[in-house]
Amino acid sequence: MDNLEKILGIEFKNKEYLKTALTHSSYANESKNNEKSNERLEFLGDAVLSLIVSDYIFKNCPDLPEGELTKLRACVVCEKALYNFAKQLNIGSFLRLSHGEKRSNGHKRPSILADAFEAILAAIYLDSGFEQARKFVLKFVENDLKNPKIKVFKDYKTSLQEIIQQNPEEKLEYVLAGASGPDHDKLFSVHVKLNSNIVGKGVGKSKKEAEQKAAKEALALMGY
Repeated sequence: MDNLEKILGIEFKNKEYLKTALTHSSYANESKNNEKSNERLEFLGDAVLSLIVSDYIFKNCPDLPEGELTKLRACVVCEKALYNFAKQLNIGSFLRLSHGEKRSNGHKRPSILADAFEAILAAIYLDSGFEQARKFVLKFVENDLKNPKIKVFKDYKTSLQEIIQQNPEEKLEYVLAGASGPDHDKLFSVHVKLNSNIVGKGVGKSKKEAEQKAAKEALALMGY
């Protein structure tokens, strides 16, 4: 972990945060030492990342309307972008994976690397505070956010949300319906519900991918 700290440019006061951030659920499930996986840190890191990027584009893109701000943020925090950030840090070589994940090259899988990047961000936030987390994130995203030619990927979740927001009384939510397969090749199933009614279903190798596919199906059902 010392080598990773050098790459990150951050020395952790509590190294358990970083250790947990690098621990995939497959390793935790296989371990007999009650190891914690990075899933809770990933949850927190996702929120911290969204706040940092939202704050930056709100302050630095004063002429963009709300819809464009949302699309720009989605481009920066999508799995593909986070995967590329993780590759720049060589996070894959530091991940703690089960034997099955190692054999299936889990250290190269985009969803695992993207989740690990968010978990590491949460670890930095918990160990050193928001300002250090902000500096860490902006090193990766600032140039992209300043580039007016940035290509915004097709974000079906945002498109669906924008449509539903036109009717404030409507409630939209994504529900994890299930997960199948071994840890090194898991598939997630997600339902998107509108007022408790299922309007779309999606399956993917990550929860984010499954949510996008569910939103895409819901948009098609609604005629978009």
